[in-house]
Amino acid sequence: MASPRLETFCCPNRDAATGFVVNFQSVLFGALSLGSAALSLIFAVVQILPKRKGYRRLGQYPLPRPASSSRILFIISVCDILGCAGIIIRSAVWLGLPNFISSISVANNTDVLPEVFCVGSAMWIQLFFSASFWWTFCYAVDVFLVVKTSAGISTIVLYHMITWGLAVLLCVEGVAMLYYPSISDCEQGLQHAIPHYVTTYAPMLLVLTANPVFFSRTVSAVTSLLKGRQGIYTENERRLANEIKIRFFKIMLVFFVCWAPNIINESLLFYLEMQVDINDSSLRDIRNAALTTWFIMGILNPMQAFLNTLAFHGWTGLDVDLSLQQSRELAWDSGSTSVPNTAGQHPTAGTTLLYQSHVQEAQKGMMGNGQQHSDAISVLSEGSDSSTVEIHISSELRDSGDVDADGESLGNSVRR
Repeated sequence: MASPRLETFCCPNRDAATGFVVNFQSVLFGALSLGSAALSLIFAVVQILPKRKGYRRLGQYPLPRPASSSRILFIISVCDILGCAGIIIRSAVWLGLPNFISSISVANNTDVLPEVFCVGSAMWIQLFFSASFWWTFCYAVDVFLVVKTSAGISTIVLYHMITWGLAVLLCVEGVAMLYYPSISDCEQGLQHAIPHYVTTYAPMLLVLTANPVFFSRTVSAVTSLLKGRQGIYTENERRLANEIKIRFFKIMLVFFVCWAPNIINESLLFYLEMQVDINDSSLRDIRNAALTTWFIMGILNPMQAFLNTLAFHGWTGLDVDLSLQQSRELAWDSGSTSVPNTAGQHPTAGTTLLYQSHVQEAQKGMMGNGQQHSDAISVLSEGSDSSTVEIHISSELRDSGDVDADGESLGNSVRR
């Protein structure tokens, strides 16, 4: 589980509220966290591995370079998997070496290894889940910018600088404030710990508040673009817009389900910290609610890795292909390929749902000289087997012969 309370627990002179939840049924909590993280990691890895079916073989048609949005989805999954790995290691040590963990609570302990492990594992988990939050925010920004300003793959470098820079900076700054002047003698007081909690929850709250706005504006922009074909919706365009809305909704639903318990739990624990005696009988319901949300966090936080892959890709199956040839053929995400759909439904063997022909027809109606600036819309589609739908607007219009030739190489059946 990713909670700043576990970093606070590394201080021998921790606050009463942190000790209350961390020490309550710690074996059961560790087992639940370990099981949840292990299942999530296994299925998340299976989800993103190449499969024997559903991926395009290289042939006479070159495989386009993945869009930045497709790479971001892959990076989010990697961050989630690494965060789960940290939870597995920490929970396994807590369950297998109880005496090792109990020595953390001993003040002025000469053995610093338990505290180093406690802090190191907590920072590892916070860093990668925080990076996952920042990448999720960048994904929402990216799909919006791609639609509105034709941002391309070059922006991925900027996203790396922003996400990893902020994740490392906030993690180090929060921990430095929390463990001042030293890990074995942390400064007490709620005000001293607040900066650490702010740096932990700031990216989470940013995603919860800003991403729905970006997703909503992206859907509106895509809808306007699709209408540009003839000024009206066709059935395929209406279906595509609806699939995009559903996919964005799934992403936000997974994020809310996995992390809303953290916000509720932290609010309850802060309330308990402000009380003179947290064991007062009048606070019984608050304590029970805090413990309930604490165990929910232990289960749902690690599950984000697997649930995110479901939201991004759908269920990709268990038919994994680890051959080197297939690995070379696999792009970061199958959504990076382009499939023309000249008939509205094209039953080919690929996995990406494309509506390139709609955009090409819109180009023919809008551009008399057959030229237009290169643009690409990378948005999510619920109805396709892959995670993304890409509408590529080429700088040069392809003739119908090129479209038909490309259509033979890959495509995806559009569900009616």
